[in-house]
Amino acid sequence: MANPSHFSLLVVDDEPDLRTLYELTLLREGYDVETAGSVEEALLHLKDRTYSLVITDMRLPDGTGLDLLRRLEESGRREKAIVITAYGSAENAVEALKAGAYDYLTKPVDLKQFRAVVASALGRTPSTVPTMVPSSLPSEHEQATGIVTPRPPRTAPPAAPVAPVSAALNRMAGHSAAMQEVRLLVEKVARSMAPVLVSGESGTGKELVARAIHEVSPRSTQPFIAVNCSAIPEQLLEAEFFGYRKGAFTGANDDREGFFQAANGGTLFLDEIGDLPLSMQSKLLRAIQERSVRPVGAVNEQAVNVRLLSATHKDLGAEVLAARFRQDLYYRLNVIQIHVPPLRERLEDLATISEHVLERIARDANVSPAPRLARDALVHLARYPFPGNVRELENLLHRAVALSGGEAIDVFDLGLPETVFTDSAAQELDLITENTRIDLAALAPEPAPVRPVEVPLPSDLAAYLDEVERDILLRALERHRFNRTAAGASLGLSLRQMRYRMARLNVSVGGDSFDGERGNH
Repeated sequence: MANPSHFSLLVVDDEPDLRTLYELTLLREGYDVETAGSVEEALLHLKDRTYSLVITDMRLPDGTGLDLLRRLEESGRREKAIVITAYGSAENAVEALKAGAYDYLTKPVDLKQFRAVVASALGRTPSTVPTMVPSSLPSEHEQATGIVTPRPPRTAPPAAPVAPVSAALNRMAGHSAAMQEVRLLVEKVARSMAPVLVSGESGTGKELVARAIHEVSPRSTQPFIAVNCSAIPEQLLEAEFFGYRKGAFTGANDDREGFFQAANGGTLFLDEIGDLPLSMQSKLLRAIQERSVRPVGAVNEQAVNVRLLSATHKDLGAEVLAARFRQDLYYRLNVIQIHVPPLRERLEDLATISEHVLERIARDANVSPAPRLARDALVHLARYPFPGNVRELENLLHRAVALSGGEAIDVFDLGLPETVFTDSAAQELDLITENTRIDLAALAPEPAPVRPVEVPLPSDLAAYLDEVERDILLRALERHRFNRTAAGASLGLSLRQMRYRMARLNVSVGGDSFDGERGNH
């Protein structure tokens, strides 16, 4: 008789036939299995011992699988849970994941997928799970008479593995309440398969959050595939996501895997998911629901085991209302949401982030000691609105390190024009002379009271608005040293939109030979 597995499983289902099917399937994989037919019976089992995994049906005679999950959560139990739901019940699946389930399966259960999900929950691959010798399974006679040969005593499940150290989590510098909440959510959601939507402005570090979730999850040793959805031409999306077969289209000279196959067993991160066209959204939804993909030109689908994370700077709820994003896909992706705050809302982290960035710059350049921000430079930075968030801060510090002549970076090295600030120089001087330990969150300038001024109504509204827009564009260009990309970004415009407005309003920045990127020279 084979040695019993170190993994013990509890199967909860009120249908005896299904319960037996699940039990025999798991026994053949070498697991130690017990069964229960109701919530109450399951709780009695859980009272006596600890399990590695609980597999429960959603509908039970005396409650639901969600009730069992809540009892596990309230008791502080460490068992992972898989919930089996009725076919097409997306709401139940989402509720199960929100309640703390590791994953879910839909009826009728595909046994191959069933084995794969169980192995994934236990941190194993199906090929590494020990196979039970057939002679150790209950015989037909034993099942008919109910007399089963006693098995060797079960052993306790192994201790939970220590969470791996995450380089991405370490890079999420700052001790503000907002960032502590983000870290807490990262460590909590990493334990399950629940899809996570990371929201926040551009440059806040959404991909860093996604990498941290992957690196502290059981999938940390498997691939992490990051995809920028807005950077792929629409006609190539299906081939890039699902792969293709040789001869599927002109230029398909060989078989090629897609992002889903490349991330199999690991994590697939879809950045700027809000930019996916509607036609691709429906195909992505099917891949998520069926856990399988069909390469372009293929006949059969391929099963994939992928943890899905996504990110966007858009308000997907508003996009759904505007019919630009599928509601069913939104609910699938937005099971758990993590919002990354903009830098201007956590200025108390500015000093810590700057220190981490400068240390990384020095390490990459093999410079020692690392440059540091002078106190007046730090106060100066705290008054800046940072429309590009942490990414802009990193670029700014890279430039400052290159321009500074010593170990300390002062105000002049930052290269920020005074026109971007709204408070007075006297206020900054007062702040610099305060105690060294300053509260950077309190440095945000308060708007001065504005007296209403009678402005005559324009005789030509269109011309007046054009003149106002022209003046704004010129001011933005001057502020950013006539760099059209930076000036447009500060106004929330792309380079293409900036060029269009400049051409329409006849805004010149140095003649036809000017390339618009003077700030980069």
